[in-house]
Amino acid sequence: MRVLITGITGFAGSHLAEYLHGLDGVEVYGLHRWRSRLDNLAALAAAGALNSVEPGAADPAVIRAACAPDRVNLIGGDIGDVHSLRAAVAAVQPDRIFHLAAQSHVPTSWNAPADTLSLNILGQLNLFEAMRATGNDAVVQVAGSSEEYGLVHPDEVPMTEQNPLRPLSPYAVSKVAQDKLAYQYWMSYGIRAIVTRGFNHCGPRQTENFIVATLAKQIADIEAGRQEPTVLVGDLTSKRDLTDVRDMVRAYWVLTEVGEPGEVYNIGSGTTRAAREVLDGLLALSDARITVRQDPARLRPSDVTILWADDSKFRRLSGWAPRIPFEQTLRDTLDYWRGRAAVPGRQSPVASRQ
Repeated sequence: MRVLITGITGFAGSHLAEYLHGLDGVEVYGLHRWRSRLDNLAALAAAGALNSVEPGAADPAVIRAACAPDRVNLIGGDIGDVHSLRAAVAAVQPDRIFHLAAQSHVPTSWNAPADTLSLNILGQLNLFEAMRATGNDAVVQVAGSSEEYGLVHPDEVPMTEQNPLRPLSPYAVSKVAQDKLAYQYWMSYGIRAIVTRGFNHCGPRQTENFIVATLAKQIADIEAGRQEPTVLVGDLTSKRDLTDVRDMVRAYWVLTEVGEPGEVYNIGSGTTRAAREVLDGLLALSDARITVRQDPARLRPSDVTILWADDSKFRRLSGWAPRIPFEQTLRDTLDYWRGRAAVPGRQSPVASRQ
């Protein structure tokens, strides 16, 4: 079975690549933008499991010849470029596609709304058109988001797939559009798209733009003397349904085996935690003396107060359930950032003033 991952160098994409590479009979291919860093694939590279196709290759036959079925193959391309997408799909002829590439940071979408909408919506359109042009009939997992639900009233939680969509950010609007585009292409052209409305996922390698990662990074930097002993926070009262990314990507795979095209599935832990609880859990893992201060720059123009998944539809269908305890997720995330803080050559802003 051949699998193509867009966004393979990203947070979820890299974990998915590792998971799939460990499965028997699965060949893994990923779309790689030339400017995207490969840090998240370092473990695969160290194991000799990474293979990069010559950048700029446009002939499907040339791409195919350069691939190694026993490795994770990186094929040059960009979801903003339909021609590179068409070449990659034609070369791989995947049986399953995991469409994870996106501008996925909510605050960034406020600063760059046009870029967010263009990349996320047109990128998916380009992928579907590349599939149509090459006659590819893969099952496609489209990464939607719980942010699509947006404004949720107290009597509407936990949230089922039937909850009204009231998006509160440009990012959320882009994901609603991706969600509906997937349905339209299934109904109009038979593209076997399945949408996952994944609730918040976290873990090692997540960028510091997200709540668990930003708190863990600050604590690690404080421990390493790279930051004054104060953690800057936004709204600590908002509640999120948090799942370890390694459980989330396993859910993506399971869904492509049992999910119905044209359908939408919530995926989450089924519990919520306030940001304050996340912070307290991370602080408990550190011996450093740390104070907490709210930073107005970390507050959003409008925020979702609670995201809580009712994912019973998916669980009944698949039998999937999270396996990784949240405490392990916090520890693994903090340890990841501790490793980053210890990298030689990074200047310490605290030490430089001493």
